[in-house]
Amino acid sequence: MVQSSLMRRGRAAAGLGVAAVSVIGMAAGTAGVASAHPVAAAPKVPLTIYAAEGYDTAEGKAFQAATGIPTKVDDDSTGPLTTKIEAEKNNPQWDVFWVDGDDVFASLDQQGLLLKHWEPKVNYTSLAKQIVPKDHSYIPTGVTMAAALVYNTKTLSTPPTTWSQLLSSKYKGEVGMNDPAVSGPTYPYIAGMSAHLGGVAQGENFYSKLKANGLHVYQTNDNTLQALETGTIKVATIQSSAGIGAELKSDPSLRVSYLKPETVLPSVIGIDAKVSKTAQAEAKQFVNFVFSKQGQKVMQSGDPQGDSLFWPLVKGEKPLPALPPISKVPTQVLNAYAWGPRENTINTWFTENIVQ
Repeated sequence: MVQSSLMRRGRAAAGLGVAAVSVIGMAAGTAGVASAHPVAAAPKVPLTIYAAEGYDTAEGKAFQAATGIPTKVDDDSTGPLTTKIEAEKNNPQWDVFWVDGDDVFASLDQQGLLLKHWEPKVNYTSLAKQIVPKDHSYIPTGVTMAAALVYNTKTLSTPPTTWSQLLSSKYKGEVGMNDPAVSGPTYPYIAGMSAHLGGVAQGENFYSKLKANGLHVYQTNDNTLQALETGTIKVATIQSSAGIGAELKSDPSLRVSYLKPETVLPSVIGIDAKVSKTAQAEAKQFVNFVFSKQGQKVMQSGDPQGDSLFWPLVKGEKPLPALPPISKVPTQVLNAYAWGPRENTINTWFTENIVQ
């Protein structure tokens, strides 16, 4: 399971060794001499997956069991993994990257770090086709919403029905959200709101008014949901899977609603453009496994009260029962290449003007 740098550097050499054996075997056959040793099959090299999905380790284990390919999953948050990838530009230590948010992948694509012009043979839904980039540099695997509105029925019987209602005096000091500098899925929520309202300036105006109305900013889902469950706030805007999961596992008084529009947050896979052809071939095998019946089942069973609460993007696959039909959710799809490059600037503004 553990892949050393020596093993990674040896990939190309292993491929050359196999080619040499093949040539020797051919030469022996031409001379009419039977080879004493059969030509070896291409060796399996370790596959390293950087991932931030609740089901990623289960998927890696299932893939290894099905293929025999040694698979290591480096599970961490999206931010630290992205930082590692950018730091490893000249000596990549990963083969597959799998996290929420296509804005991250658009940025990596623009840096030339992702394999382009390949996609799995998937019978995609119409929503999925809106997310797939033109150069096929990354692959969407499922979607959640950023952000759904979660409320506690013990303290609020009638939730807001529009985003603008959060700015009213009725919700003064009662709204909470995550910090986008810490929580990866929060930036797409901010970007989506900005896009919906007309641009960056309009988004800044919305969150400035929300702060003036007593907005609470917490670091992660756990902190925000705890504030909701204890009554510190009455409304939280967080990733849909986190809200549904909290209702299922800790507090049945919580409810999730979807305001117009809900920004689609895809889980996305990218393949390293700079690793060997052998590693890329195995990465493609992994992607195809994810979209197989077995792979889809692992995604939905690996974290049933968390990241498994997603809407599939394969026709015929249904979400877990706790989710409404995707047709009932008023969605919008962001242009990842327009909003991805703005993430650092917008997050910095949010830290300096909303968090502080």
